Amino acid sequence: MTYNELLGRRNEILKRRIGSMILKHNKHGLSGQERSFYRMMLREWHQTEQELHGSRKDS
Repeated sequence: MTYNELLGRRNEILKRRIGSMILKHNKHGLSGQERSFYRMMLREWHQTEQELHGSRKDS
């Protein structure tokens, strides 16, 4: 598995998990710990997106 494939897979997993957190937030709200975890996932997703786009430019 290449680095780009790894980043793409990580990106998809983060998007799915973020989507499920958004659904939970809309239905029941999030606890303090869940909100912190949600923000951490968003940061990771943005970082992964930047790395993915940067590696695609280099290729």
